[in-house]
Amino acid sequence: MRAIRRATVADAAGCLDVYAPYVRETTTTFETEVPPVDEFAARIDRALAGYDWLVAELDGRIVGYAYAGPVKDRAAYRWSCEVSVYVDPGAHGLGLGRSLYRELFARLEAAGFRRLLAIVTLPNEPSVALHLAMGFREAGRLERIGFKHGRWLDVGWLQADLGPESGAPPH
Repeated sequence: MRAIRRATVADAAGCLDVYAPYVRETTTTFETEVPPVDEFAARIDRALAGYDWLVAELDGRIVGYAYAGPVKDRAAYRWSCEVSVYVDPGAHGLGLGRSLYRELFARLEAAGFRRLLAIVTLPNEPSVALHLAMGFREAGRLERIGFKHGRWLDVGWLQADLGPESGAPPH
């Protein structure tokens, strides 16, 4: 059975199982060491405090997650958030990334957020395609900004809008 639900800190180990291969084997994340489970639990706790973190389960096992966090800590950014999604490679092609993002974006919009930022290591055609399909547009590129697995990497900044366009934020 497939389910998407709000995460709890008790989901840290399951989320870390999804994330660890991305750290060790890919350039998708710029982390170079797998964080300890207590650090991952703290990340979930921080996201839940002001943004959100969702998990996707198949037959009771976490196979993906998506979360939002601050773009910057300055007050004028409070209507914007950075989003990320990770899906277990064995669960690719099931639409979990889209499902997680769809639910996350609905929750963020209901909470009053108006702008989304996704930072994607380039090249990464599947991630770029997902974000474009979810309504993001290319907003910029930082060249040779990170170094991992023996090579310099670019990142793309992709941006999307939430909610009605108005002169002022909702609160």
